[in-house]
Amino acid sequence: MVVGVNGVVERGADQPRASVKDVVLAYVGLTKPRVIELLLLTTVPVMFFAARGVPGLGLVAATVVGGALSAGSASVFNCVYDRDIDEQMRRTRRRALPRHIITPRAALLFGLVLGVLSTVVLYLWVNPLSAVLSVSANAFYVFGYTMLLKRRTTQNIVWGGIAGCFPALIGWTAVTGELAWAPVVLFGVVFFWTPPHTWALALRYREDYAHVDVPMLPVVKPARTVARQIVAYSWVMVATSLLLWPVAGTGVLYPAAAAVLGAVFLVQAHQLERRARGTEDLAVIRPMHLFHSSNLYLSLLFVAVAVDALIWG
Repeated sequence: MVVGVNGVVERGADQPRASVKDVVLAYVGLTKPRVIELLLLTTVPVMFFAARGVPGLGLVAATVVGGALSAGSASVFNCVYDRDIDEQMRRTRRRALPRHIITPRAALLFGLVLGVLSTVVLYLWVNPLSAVLSVSANAFYVFGYTMLLKRRTTQNIVWGGIAGCFPALIGWTAVTGELAWAPVVLFGVVFFWTPPHTWALALRYREDYAHVDVPMLPVVKPARTVARQIVAYSWVMVATSLLLWPVAGTGVLYPAAAAVLGAVFLVQAHQLERRARGTEDLAVIRPMHLFHSSNLYLSLLFVAVAVDALIWG
């Protein structure tokens, strides 16, 4: 392999050269678009809630662009730092760096450019507070979670997940220019949602994490213990979601939606816990069912936040 001046890995004579399409898709993949989608789903609805209606479309566009660039930047840095273990894990070995389509140096430069652009966009077209919060989230994800916590503690995702809670704060400050208790409650919802969401996925890929010595909770604890932790965090998550009603004075739609969505999620969490009793067989436990349901739960809950603001103002 030879590294080209553009940062693309040039293959040997017996290896096909990566096409332009492959390279473009590789750079896009480094930003983890699905993660960006989820983060924006917790940003834009909060903007509607903060505005008690429809916020300025220009402001929404600037916040979305700045937030997407910031989240993409953090993901790129994560991919660069974790490229050694990504190459050994089934779930991640098809990423750009393990496949050697892009060099680590080029990826690092790409992440830096995205980070700078996101800060400029948020600072100039949103406000300085939102820009500072975005930089803080990026830094915490890279230095706090990726470099410090992930490979050292079973609580990695609990505290490292704080970075994913910042979009609720950014969406609120983008509209109001200040913090308040309402976005802090939504910050808490995402904080308590993250462990059930991530541990369900980690259960599915626990052999991968064990292979690279990343001490995710499902690697060091039996499935029944992980499931109990998922149930505990799920209860706190649902209770926190209901706090938004008295704290922010929402209409009746939000608490009704939060109660129904929370009840469904709790049923699924308890079902997972029952399936995990006395077995480590993933075919029986079916953790990915809860993982996919958790994505739907969070999306619909935040949609309810926006719709409630549109209806009740």
